[in-house]
Amino acid sequence: MRSSSSPSNGPEGRPAARLALAATLAGTLLAASACAVGPTSAQPAAEVAVPVAAPSSAAPTPTGAPAVVPDALRFTARTLDGTAFSAAALAGRPVVLWFWAPWCATCASQAWTVAEIAPKYRDTVPIVGVAGLGEQKAMRSFVTEFELGGTTQIDDRAGALWRRFEIVEQSTFLIIDRQGKVVHQGFLDGEDLTRRVAALAG
Repeated sequence: MRSSSSPSNGPEGRPAARLALAATLAGTLLAASACAVGPTSAQPAAEVAVPVAAPSSAAPTPTGAPAVVPDALRFTARTLDGTAFSAAALAGRPVVLWFWAPWCATCASQAWTVAEIAPKYRDTVPIVGVAGLGEQKAMRSFVTEFELGGTTQIDDRAGALWRRFEIVEQSTFLIIDRQGKVVHQGFLDGEDLTRRVAALAG
């Protein structure tokens, strides 16, 4: 990069000055556009919406065509930090939904396993937490305590997803295969969860 102390008053210095001004303007525009994206944590959590038609944001298949969005993944929600979430983006991959409550001792014992394996399988078998039966502050504290910040955690205080999937107790793992079929719904200890996720990723 040229030093800003280079002479720019003469005829030879004017093109350099113009280039410097153009670079400054371009940098400003890029910075402004970068600030426009990211989580909308200031927005309040909303109830889960279940669209009738499949959203168009499905992940592409290996052939490049959009994956068909199964009924199980036709929902949108908000995460605990207020970010918009669309399950359609997970279509074409196995998905694990983990229904937990912040006061649940069993959930706490499983949280360490989820925190350990979720980053490893993020792109092949996404694990999505569905927090319910509690207050948002307690849910966020749970995520912080068990280092779950790198895993998507849906704010389902209203219980819309719990009712949709007929979850009657916590901790419950619901596993959806690549075709969108629910292949497991119920309790899994850390060892079973790790084994099943590894098998789905294979």
